[in-house]
Amino acid sequence: MAQNILQYVTTACIVAISISIILLLYRALVGPTNPDRAVALDTIGINLMALAGLLAIGLVTTQLNDVILLIGILLFIGTVAIAKFLEKGVIIDRDLD
Repeated sequence: MAQNILQYVTTACIVAISISIILLLYRALVGPTNPDRAVALDTIGINLMALAGLLAIGLVTTQLNDVILLIGILLFIGTVAIAKFLEKGVIIDRDLD
């Protein structure tokens, strides 16, 4: 009984996060400003981490924990790069002075 409830809840959460990702893709493509797009991309990454976690729960495995950590690390690096680009207009400064 508890196994069925867990399966139903994880399935419902996967569906909800998938709908959220679709709506965030719309915001990332159509967003009125670049910061809106950056926030949408950051939130898509967080939702992908949640989706991988839910899949790990549904498949009853710990093999996806490394994937979740990798997504988190890449998400942080991407967020820093996008923030620097929005602030300065370049990501890598070529000042040799």
